Amino acid sequence: MNAPKDRRRTARILVMAGLIALILSALLASAVFAEEPIRGRWFLELPVVGGEVELTLNRRSGKHGHWNSSFDLPVAQLKGFSPPSSGADVPVHFELARDAGTLVFDGHANATGGSGRFLFTADRGFAAELAGKGYGSLPEEKLYAMAVHDVSRAFQRELAELGYARLSIDDLIAMRIHGATPEFIRAMKSLGYERLSADDLVSMRIHGVTADFIRQLAELGYRGVPVEKLVSMRIHNVTIDYVRRIKARDPEVSPDELVNKRIHSHR
Repeated sequence: MNAPKDRRRTARILVMAGLIALILSALLASAVFAEEPIRGRWFLELPVVGGEVELTLNRRSGKHGHWNSSFDLPVAQLKGFSPPSSGADVPVHFELARDAGTLVFDGHANATGGSGRFLFTADRGFAAELAGKGYGSLPEEKLYAMAVHDVSRAFQRELAELGYARLSIDDLIAMRIHGATPEFIRAMKSLGYERLSADDLVSMRIHGVTADFIRQLAELGYRGVPVEKLVSMRIHNVTIDYVRRIKARDPEVSPDELVNKRIHSHR
């Protein structure tokens, strides 16, 4: 007898729950924008090489914090910037738009480079999306880092498709900085390295554990070497040539022994 009323009441509860969730996400995201805007200095190295320029961002955080980042990017991404052709300084105004926010640059430049001030504005919609995914209210600093290193929606989506859907913001930023890209993950998967942690992937990239290095080790009989041993080999400069030389004298030498010999041989 009361089934229709129960269904209507359930529907109202679900609608209200959805509205509350949307309001909470908006409030969490809006808290980000109450912080002080992020400002700093920029430096640009010219001329353009291979379509890219080197951009350096420099800023202070608090009384003692100092944050500096240099990276290459296509000059076409700097909206409104045209490389000057003469040695005379000219005023410039341009933008770098990323999913997490936009950096606006003002200053002067000439044919050899430029410098000036920048202002970062976080993207409200992007912050709301992250809040809705359970990341909470991210501080402006995190959104700034995500923008600078281009931790984009596409990057997150590709990682999720590869099984990395619930990474922390710090992991996402570290993976982007060190080149633990979806391409790198796919290469590792093709070599049998499944479900590697974000820390493993970043460590491999930092220390130069490449797909080519793993393939050449396999050709020498070292298949399925654990990640920590691969990293140790690269840290201690166990090169493929070195492996060949030692293996010629000792065909049964293990990865651990290769590292120990390298540490103590100085050769």
